[in-house]
Amino acid sequence: MAKRSSLYIRIVEGKNLPAKDITGSSDPYCIVKVDNEPIIRTATVWKTLCPFWGEEYQVHLPPTFHTVAFYVMDEDALSRDDVIGKVCLPRDTLASHPKGFSGWTHLTEVDPDEEVQGEIHLRLEVQPGTRACRLRCSVLEARDLAPKDRNGASDPFVRVRYKGRTQETSIVKKSCYPRWNETFEFELEEGATEVLCVETWDWDLVSRNDFLGKVVIDIQRLQVAQPEEGWFRLQPYQTKSRQHDEGNLGSLQLEVRLRDEMVLPSSCYQPLVQLLCHEVKLGMQGPGQLISLIEETTSTECRQDVATNLLKLFLGQGLAKDFLDLLFQLELSRTSETNTLFRSNSLASKSMESFLKVAGMQYLHGVLGPIINKVFEEKKYVELDPSKVEVKDVGCSGLHRPQTEAEVLEQSAQTLRAHGALLSALSRSVRACPAVVRATFRQLFRRVRERFPGAQHENVPFIAVTSFLCLRFFSPAIMSPKLFHLRERHADARTSRTLLLLAKAVQNVGNMDTPASRAKEAWMEPLQPTVRQGVAQLKDFITKLVDIEEKDELDLQRTLSLQAPPVKEGPLFIHRTKGKGPLMSSSFKKLYFFLTTEALSFAKTPSSKKSALIKLANIRAAEKVEEKSFGSSHVMQVIYTDDVGRPQTAYLQCKCVNELNQWLSALRKVSINNTGLLGSYHPGVFRGDKWSCCHQKEKTGQGCDKTRSRVTLQEWNDPLDHDLEAQLIYRHLLGVEAMLWERHRELSRGAEAGTVPASPGEAPKDSLAQLLRVLQDLREAHSSSPAGSPPSEPNCLLELQT
Repeated sequence: MAKRSSLYIRIVEGKNLPAKDITGSSDPYCIVKVDNEPIIRTATVWKTLCPFWGEEYQVHLPPTFHTVAFYVMDEDALSRDDVIGKVCLPRDTLASHPKGFSGWTHLTEVDPDEEVQGEIHLRLEVQPGTRACRLRCSVLEARDLAPKDRNGASDPFVRVRYKGRTQETSIVKKSCYPRWNETFEFELEEGATEVLCVETWDWDLVSRNDFLGKVVIDIQRLQVAQPEEGWFRLQPYQTKSRQHDEGNLGSLQLEVRLRDEMVLPSSCYQPLVQLLCHEVKLGMQGPGQLISLIEETTSTECRQDVATNLLKLFLGQGLAKDFLDLLFQLELSRTSETNTLFRSNSLASKSMESFLKVAGMQYLHGVLGPIINKVFEEKKYVELDPSKVEVKDVGCSGLHRPQTEAEVLEQSAQTLRAHGALLSALSRSVRACPAVVRATFRQLFRRVRERFPGAQHENVPFIAVTSFLCLRFFSPAIMSPKLFHLRERHADARTSRTLLLLAKAVQNVGNMDTPASRAKEAWMEPLQPTVRQGVAQLKDFITKLVDIEEKDELDLQRTLSLQAPPVKEGPLFIHRTKGKGPLMSSSFKKLYFFLTTEALSFAKTPSSKKSALIKLANIRAAEKVEEKSFGSSHVMQVIYTDDVGRPQTAYLQCKCVNELNQWLSALRKVSINNTGLLGSYHPGVFRGDKWSCCHQKEKTGQGCDKTRSRVTLQEWNDPLDHDLEAQLIYRHLLGVEAMLWERHRELSRGAEAGTVPASPGEAPKDSLAQLLRVLQDLREAHSSSPAGSPPSEPNCLLELQT
């Protein structure tokens, strides 16, 4: 049994941001910090005061975190990035609103006295005396203090205050992990009610000292002759009121939801999983079929989450195709018009979208990646709409002439026709399409053809496939490649327009070039030859896709299963001197790394011969390195043991904070069950005769900071977590239990009156009764667990104030 916390974060957009550049604009991006630890960085949106990001993240972290903060920054090429403002959400606030935050909130000014982080280790003791008791406060050490100096560290000291008396520790230079081991004594008066204040400061020679945080201790709770020792989280000064500044820094639109789940052992979920799988295998239809009931009782706002949870559950059970086939049948049974088929946000549509993202993302990258990269690299001006054409000068030096509108339109059409190679690449990708995706599309094609068999509906099965493949998968990825992990940054305005026009062409092909789709935008006419050719290619592709025999598909699936795909791969910079030479960013060498379920390997290029660097079973920790160690904030360390059991450390540099956290997440996930994982580590490097972080002189001594093995970013290629998916489905069913009981009563009354038609297998009310019993058993299992029963999700969505 384990308690798991996760944060769903969607950073939507900003508005009315202040201008930070001399051009009267800004280049904004967001940094998300959890307890002052940078976890996420959005892409920069250039030259705007109203940026749109639309980026979604899922962060898994220990349930002990305190705050999540969103910093809006202005990127500068020649100087440090400017801080525009921030939004801070305490954990307690998120926990009290399970449906989360949604809406606009004002950015507030960043106050240095509030930017505190880290913990301090204290020992407190009240000693009896002949005339009065004495308070003894031992200041031992601190960890993860905020770096306040340009060198990426601080010069911390501690000020202890009690009843007007102040005592200070010595100053530890250039460290965010100082050790003092100093003790102070104060005389206590009988019945004293004062508090002890322990403040941490960064010493500065030429300016005022910077505040690093404080701890306030109530003396009354300390008992005589009973020492108390522990780590205390540093707190900021009292937040200043800024109501008069609200709105001056702009606003940020967010969706943030905290989910705490107590996940029971797998055996507890087996009855629920088996019951749902039994229903899917039977393919039952009717008023009591469980999948149909789940769809009926699922509200629009949470349908995507429920669809994703169910899809992942059945994917883990090898029943994704059967589950989707059942949804296809349910939707076809209530659809009479072909032009509305799979166009609504039904459970079938949402489940299929999730399915393609989970099972088909690597395939999409293989087909789309080269074309998208070419569009970004060329940055050509493309426009087909005459009302939007911008005429500019062309020609060589001294011979400039204005380009005509006709020339612009013709060049644009030629450019887009060249990108039509995308459809050719798609038509050649039948064998690259994952077996489970092919099988699902084949079943969809057959079901639609059975439902609409007439010659007048010849194109309907093809359009059913393209409605998902083109309209809900390829076209959105072309328009927003950043959101489908095809690019690290959002496109600029010129590239965005090219991508939009290319996506429209793919949509027209996906609609099988119907007159209705052509009539909407007549200016797309120059692409009609390419669209018609694309339709023929796409129909040929789908015909081959759905005609592959089951035997061939299974043979290919077995072949692919023998090729263990990497968990993560990409270029990184490795420190070449292994700690023996000068520690600087120039000591890093670029290599291509591969992380599999067996080892972390590297090669000179993606196609070169691989050399194993670290065996997966030997990893003991994967953590960040202090910025001051290498002059970069994007360096990680992998602590491992070599073949003879000696501890080793590999230093790897990433391009940005997102890449850093993605690699850390991947390394932590694949090594989570390793024996000998470390509970502490050194965030610095051993330079000369001491650690740069805490100045300890013993190289093999205990680390000065705690490891963060449970902090991970969820990615599209993460392994399935069957128990968590089952728990999330249980949580949803618990929220609609009242509706399920009402439906059960209706079915029972119908059975007694003989109005419920007989169906093969179990009666509808019997399967629903089983489900209600399973929910009751799971509720009791949660109630008897040490952490108690998870609260049912209240129907409250907290709106951020404008």
